[in-house]
Amino acid sequence: MLFTQYYLDCLSQASYLIGDETTGRAVLIDPRRDIDEYLTDARAHGLTIEGVINTHFHADFLAGHLEVAAATGAWIGYGHRAETEYPSRKLHDGERISLGDVTLEIMETPGHTPESISILVYERADDAVPYGVMTGDALFIGDVGRPDLLASLGVTADELGQMLYDSVQRKLMGLPDEVRVFPAHGAGSACGKNLSTERQSTIGEQRRTNYACASMSEEQFVALVTGGQPSAPGYFAFDAVLNRKARELFDHSKALRPLDAAEFTQARAEGAAVIDARDPQEFAAGHVRGAINIPADGRFAETAGSVVAPDRKVLVVAPQDREEEIVVRLARIGFDQVVGYLREPEGAFLEMVADMARASRVTATELREALDTPQPPVVLDVRNAGEREQGAVDGSLHIPLAELTRRVDEVPTDRPVVVHCAGGYRSSVAASLLRNAGRPDVSDLLGGYGAWQTLHAAV
Repeated sequence: MLFTQYYLDCLSQASYLIGDETTGRAVLIDPRRDIDEYLTDARAHGLTIEGVINTHFHADFLAGHLEVAAATGAWIGYGHRAETEYPSRKLHDGERISLGDVTLEIMETPGHTPESISILVYERADDAVPYGVMTGDALFIGDVGRPDLLASLGVTADELGQMLYDSVQRKLMGLPDEVRVFPAHGAGSACGKNLSTERQSTIGEQRRTNYACASMSEEQFVALVTGGQPSAPGYFAFDAVLNRKARELFDHSKALRPLDAAEFTQARAEGAAVIDARDPQEFAAGHVRGAINIPADGRFAETAGSVVAPDRKVLVVAPQDREEEIVVRLARIGFDQVVGYLREPEGAFLEMVADMARASRVTATELREALDTPQPPVVLDVRNAGEREQGAVDGSLHIPLAELTRRVDEVPTDRPVVVHCAGGYRSSVAASLLRNAGRPDVSDLLGGYGAWQTLHAAV
């Protein structure tokens, strides 16, 4: 058996290639849209990808099932409750898929979404105990999939929570301790609230350590898994619907269009959003007025999907030689509307002097001094609720970054604003959003709440 896990750090997303090297038959699980790595590995091992299975309709990324099917002729499989615009195979509880001696078995595990499935993997067809189980978003390492996302239209969080209770507490915890657990996501994903950095575990380990796998009533379980979830990024509903649809295949070359200063300015005047993916310090030193700073070195795609509408055209300012990477990462969440990127930004900026701006950034000491003045600034905390429970700046306004675009009117306009997050990434994004919305006097806190805590610990 060939069993390969592929992990995307920026989306905390795992996909899997499982094949029988004797027969050369293979299946892909939860692939992303840029599929070259899967195809290259399959060829290297003499495998033919004959099926692609999505464990559910993903909300946090646009899956690559259509790209895989177009490239290989593979069938596309989902749990039997899934309805798609494209031809798909309905997979039922207990159904076995033979790749030779290597065998997959479908286990219905609804709860994160109604159509969710897990997939048992048997190294040999007659093995009594599975090698492992790919749990999708039903069971994570240290957590379970949240049942409150908009991915399941017409189903309440409580109804999904009840389904998830049965899937986790009875079905998955009914497997032997030694069965390996391979989830679809890890730490950082907004699909749960307590995901581990580990990329695999065992049923026994989760039984011992995962808060949601402890013995409890259905009512206790539902209350536990629906409470304290982070704000869902705005693009989640868009991707959950788009994953059901027949859509255009991924072609990154369409968006890899270099623009000179005049072309860039024209597209911007026509309403395209500018995403500046450079480091916050570079951005602060000089950027196109109204640009949104979403640094590439972080959770770039998820953050972009949280603050830019999926139907809005996008212009890119990228770090040097990273234009293609930025376009691909946007495409992974279904953002195919990139008009182009600014060729040689440093030179182009010299031609766009009238459209350039700087961004204010303040230290923790400067913030403390400002808060002691007769007209202190508004301190805006854009962390998630769970982070804020660990401590906050006295009197600060709390709006998680994922909610800021729709709640921007709650930010006072009669005083300067200082934005902070945990370490400084999200605050630069949020501050640029506020400037884009017409708030001129906005700064972000260098080092975030961590720097604020350190300053006060030293007093």
